[in-house]
Amino acid sequence: MTARSFRIAGERDVRRLGFGAMHLPTEPRRARDGAIAVARRAVELGVTLIDTAHLYGWGANEELLAEALHPYPDDLLIATKVGVAPPDPPREADLCGRPEFLRDQVEQGLRRLRVERLELLQLHRVDPKVPLADQLGALRELQLQGKIGHLGLSEVTVGQLDRAREIIDVVSVQNRYSVLDREHEGVLDACTAAGIAFLPWRPVHPAASSGTAGIAAVAAETGATPAQVALAWLLERSPVVLPIPGTGSIAHLEENVAAADLRLSDDQLRRLDRLGR
Repeated sequence: MTARSFRIAGERDVRRLGFGAMHLPTEPRRARDGAIAVARRAVELGVTLIDTAHLYGWGANEELLAEALHPYPDDLLIATKVGVAPPDPPREADLCGRPEFLRDQVEQGLRRLRVERLELLQLHRVDPKVPLADQLGALRELQLQGKIGHLGLSEVTVGQLDRAREIIDVVSVQNRYSVLDREHEGVLDACTAAGIAFLPWRPVHPAASSGTAGIAAVAAETGATPAQVALAWLLERSPVVLPIPGTGSIAHLEENVAAADLRLSDDQLRRLDRLGR
């Protein structure tokens, strides 16, 4: 039977099906009230891992989660990310791994989330203009100061993961991955071998939501939705996979969370596996 939980860093238990807060609107007030209701409903449904980032509304998403959920339940892990700079016209948002910039975003995250320590902090992207050791070294210093619990990465290659593990203890990786998007298959395999949590973002490919032929067939056989089938496949793919589907709808949230109870047969899993290869 598929394990329902995973112990991040060998010490922090979370339910494997999490929630991505990126799509929660923060303005106007009516939309914000709806977003707060969605975040609270996620916790009511047993979600214990919520993903956010400084990039999402330039801190507004973190503030929204604090308004909705603080003081946080003891079993709730909020993961955030740093390393992307706000737009500076005519440039759009850009990567920024300068140590002083990362330190400032961490301090902002602490204030916005109303905590003394960010339990899981991920580098949103590796900045190719700054030595990796400088980027991770700055975050490691903050970790030693007690401002960060655990460190992770996002959108990395196997090579970058290997180099990062020589500098810090990497406990999570957040890369794009789904039943129809296997670009980072090698990274997932590396995480599986090392026992590192793998948080696939965009875990339900748009084509899966609309129901490609193969996914639609399995959905019809199980009485589930195509999105639920896509999430159930991820949970079976590896015990380190922690999908973080996002939505601004309570109905859609409840549908996603229910995917944790969907069991696929060996034949269905093999057919789905062939779709992405």
